[in-house]
Order: sequence, then structure tokens, then C-alpha cells
Amino acid sequence: MEYRSDTLQNPQNSATRVMGILNITPDSFYDGGLYHAENAALQHLQELVDQGADIIDIGGESSRPGADPVPADEEKKRIASVLPAAVASGIPVSIDTIHAATARFALEAGACIINDISSFRHDPAMAALAAEHECLCILMHMQGTPKTMQAAPCYKDIISDIIDFFKERIDFALKEGVAEENIWLDPGFGFGKTVAHNLELLRRFEEFQVLGFPLVLGTSNKSTIGTVLNLPPDERLEGTAATVAIGIMKGVHCIRVHDVRAMSRVAKMCDAVLGRDAGQTP
Repeated sequence: MEYRSDTLQNPQNSATRVMGILNITPDSFYDGGLYHAENAALQHLQELVDQGADIIDIGGESSRPGADPVPADEEKKRIASVLPAAVASGIPVSIDTIHAATARFALEAGACIINDISSFRHDPAMAALAAEHECLCILMHMQGTPKTMQAAPCYKDIISDIIDFFKERIDFALKEGVAEENIWLDPGFGFGKTVAHNLELLRRFEEFQVLGFPLVLGTSNKSTIGTVLNLPPDERLEGTAATVAIGIMKGVHCIRVHDVRAMSRVAKMCDAVLGRDAGQTP
């Protein structure tokens, strides 16, 4: 089944894209273990589709702070059962991975987006793979790895440092043959950043627009929200909504979320205020 190509094109000029998270992991910070079983994963996939997700982001390796790495073979095994159904839904499928072998497996099954939290640093072969498949790539900023990223992260100026990082990674991707129009950027809220860093990142998010690429934001239920509100992960909906609204008003083009229905409504309201095209549908 084909998806609407406009979901992945010209996001600056149209409605905010809503990326629904499907973690096939036993240890993700928010929903670890909930969708590890095949039936539960397929049921949640259908829920994301029914709630109006524009993109389904499937991950088989947790990137929570302190998480241990997962071999590509295990990662592929985790996502294999849900990939065909996700592709058959007609909604663009993203594979959240740092392993080129896993990305190739997903792309050959019909996925069309690589969401690489390492920005092609963990596995340099990822860039050539993305170029080969002419797929969309989401490059994310992170200090260190999920295992080490919260060990005293430090910046001279968080926005300038991330912009410099992106310039280097964009240059690498382009040299490897990735098309400029196939690059989106995620500043990595919660990845190698303190609470103060995350709040400043969101406060100054509009500064990332200087790069000229579509911007992705993933704040959904993260620990910074929990720290500010003193709430556990399953009570962070309102805090997530606040960060999503602020992000969209400051230039975010795609939000990566667990609660698709609620955050789609937040995005729709923000888009109306901004005068973005609300006619785009998944």
C-alpha cells in the first residue's frame, strides 16, 4: 500500500507531522515491556493508526538513560513481527535504530525513514544506506551514548554547540550521497542534557531554524517534565502538551509522541494559530 508522499515533503509549509512511537522493547522508560509481545505490539500499532499518526516510528532498542546496547540481530528479531502490518497500514514507517543492518532490514520490508539517534556516528555505513534507498533521515543530537549520556553533560552554549554538531553531520551525510531534502533534524531533548539544558533548548528552539531543515521534537513524557512537575511518566500528559505547543510555536515541524490523539489536537490548535495548512492528512 502506498502512503501519501506529502506527509514527508515540504513540512515547513503545512500541518505539523505527528510521529507515533511504537517501542518493541522490554526496557523503554515509558512503555518498556508493554508492547514487547507480538499481539500487544500489533494492537498498539492499530491504536496509533486509528488515532491519526502521520508516521509510525518503530524501535527495538531502548535509548533511555543508562540503557545497555542491543545487538542488531536481536533488534531485527524484535521488530520483525510488526513491520509488515505497519507498512500495510499505508502510513510512512520510520525505523529507530543506530544499526545499518537493522535499517536495511526495515527498508527492504517497506519502511521509508531512518531515525538515527547517533546521526550516523555509531555506524557510518548508515549514510550510504540512506543514500542508496533515497529515504528520509532524522539526525539527532546526543552527547555520548544512551549508556553514558547523562554523565555530567556540558556545553559552552547549548544551541550553538548543537548547531555546530548538525553542520558537521549534515556535511557528512551530503558527502555520502544523502539528498538535502531527505534530512530532518532532532536537537535531542533529553539526550545528554540536564534539566536546565532541556529547558533552554526549548526556550530557544527557534534558533535552530537558521539551519534551514525541518525540525523534530521528542519531549513525550520525559524525565525533565517529571522533574519540573514532580510526576511519574504516566502522569506527564499535560507537561508533554505544554512542551509540544511551545515547540510548534517555535518552529517544530514533527513531534514524536506516545499519546497521538491528544498531541494531534495540540498540534492542530497550534497550526491554526500559526496559519499552517491543515489540509495535509496521513
